[in-house]
Amino acid sequence: MPRDKEFEKALQEAEDPKNIGQGSWSCPENPTPSEKAKYELCEKILGYQEDNNLSDEIMTRKLHLSQIELEDILFCRISKFNLDYLMNVASKLFLPAEIKLIVEPKKDNLHARVI
Repeated sequence: MPRDKEFEKALQEAEDPKNIGQGSWSCPENPTPSEKAKYELCEKILGYQEDNNLSDEIMTRKLHLSQIELEDILFCRISKFNLDYLMNVASKLFLPAEIKLIVEPKKDNLHARVI
């Protein structure tokens, strides 16, 4: 399917009233560390798909997911799954890989006392 037709089809699906509320969810305001990690993993998985030019069909087979599960990940619907589940999904793409947890103080949250 030519790129213009793919775009037009995607646009029609996005504008379809039955799909309202089914699009990408953003990371919530003041996200928890778990929400941030899930969001970042979703972005990594989407980036992998885009960088390798893989269709959803190939991704569902590679990850052993349904189309709905894959869409929840690709559209960052982070409330649909827990971090453990998402880490297991990501590990199927990024083998061998290591997921590291970095704990450091937040630099932009310093409070000064003014007298």
